[in-house]
Amino acid sequence: MARFLIIEADGGSRGNPGAAGFGAVVRDGKTGELLREIAETIGVATNNVAEYSGLVAGLAAAHEIDPTAEITVRMDSKLVIEQMSGRWQIKHPDMRELALKARDIHDRALITYEWIPRDQNSHADALANKALDGLPIESTGPKKQINFLTERLTGTEKATTIYFVRHGTTDFTPNRRFSGGDGNDPALNALGLQQAQNVAREMSKIKPDVLISSPLTRTMQTAAAISNTTGLSIIEDGSWIEIAFGKWDGLTFEDVKNQFPDDAREWLSSTSFAPPGGESYDQVGERIDPAIDALVAAYPEKKICVVTHNVVIRQIVRLTLSAPSHAAFHVDIDPCSITTLSVWHRDGLRILRSFSEVGHHRS
Repeated sequence: MARFLIIEADGGSRGNPGAAGFGAVVRDGKTGELLREIAETIGVATNNVAEYSGLVAGLAAAHEIDPTAEITVRMDSKLVIEQMSGRWQIKHPDMRELALKARDIHDRALITYEWIPRDQNSHADALANKALDGLPIESTGPKKQINFLTERLTGTEKATTIYFVRHGTTDFTPNRRFSGGDGNDPALNALGLQQAQNVAREMSKIKPDVLISSPLTRTMQTAAAISNTTGLSIIEDGSWIEIAFGKWDGLTFEDVKNQFPDDAREWLSSTSFAPPGGESYDQVGERIDPAIDALVAAYPEKKICVVTHNVVIRQIVRLTLSAPSHAAFHVDIDPCSITTLSVWHRDGLRILRSFSEVGHHRS
């Protein structure tokens, strides 16, 4: 009689993508006896690729124990469970390759997939973290310089300074309605227009050399106020447009949870997941990173005011601090606040000078 085996698997990355690893456990399905533990690193990968790698390792171990076993796979990744069950499509090429590999390991007719809450997958999660904690922290070779800032601040080389201004409040702002770069394009309300005047007075003291704006109505209205106080012409640049929320635009998060429950859960769990017809947080970071470099190349050693959006500035802060993708969920940007960045043209060194300043609204 064939055995009944249970696989528990998990994976994670510190940064998405980032240093990644997985953990997998194989148990006897009847007695609960622990038969196999696996914990490995896989280099730089996304969370989802790490999850799939854990699944592949678990299936390989279970097949080695008994090629005829009936297997239940338990994971807290809704994405992997739904895709391997055939209910969701697999679009990402790396995940598709791993899914095909997983399907070839063991007779698919003998495998069932079951989603479990994260707290029920603690053993595999602990193994994944154990693998990641075992990564070497420092090379055994020559020491690599990581602090370039001290020399730069004590030298004479000038940096380009960029003042990122978030637009003022719209009627969507108080309820945190999704308001992206591809939807309703709301205008500033009365409060937002006043906030724009406040930040415009502050920017007149800073005296920027260049004024750039996302082309959306709310940013252009904010930039117009700054243009009036500084005398600068507005340069429209679509590089700085807000994240696209697709079908979610104009909805509250409660609306999204009710209308797109599976997508909402996945979006809360991954920076690489995009709303239907929209853009992921990772995609915003990928387009903003080169936009910063292009701005510095175009205006070296100048003072630049860029009127843009919440998610864009959050990604700018994350990228400047070399923080993992999920760090964008630990900051928020106030309407008509100023976030300041200095960038040295020679090598692109970036430093954060100020974050979401709002003192000009209190005067």
